[in-house]
Amino acid sequence: MHIDTLKNLAIDALEELKARDITQLDVAKLTEVTDLMLIASGTSTRHVAALAQNVVEKAKASGLHLRGVEGGDNADWVLVDLGDVVVHIMLPEARALYDLERLWADLPNDAGAISESLKKFEERATMS
Repeated sequence: MHIDTLKNLAIDALEELKARDITQLDVAKLTEVTDLMLIASGTSTRHVAALAQNVVEKAKASGLHLRGVEGGDNADWVLVDLGDVVVHIMLPEARALYDLERLWADLPNDAGAISESLKKFEERATMS
């Protein structure tokens, strides 16, 4: 499925159940794990679970094979892995604590810089 179609499917599923503050992050140049991250907030653990379940159901109805779902019914953060799109659904408190938007924005945006940062990190880790 084309990434824009996949993104729209996930956003529509989130909006259908009134997810809050939906944000998309293009991380294609930062990681090989996924191309796009969607981050949304729910109002309670029950709402977070329902939002995640709706994304899963819409994806399956479109014939998609999910790579995985992490978190559960009483979780403050549920991750739905659709492959090229990863959906993070969080309570506002968890979202503020982990601050994925800032975390991903602060990463170097080219492979050379990422490799250099990783090399420096590994050097410091072995020195400690």
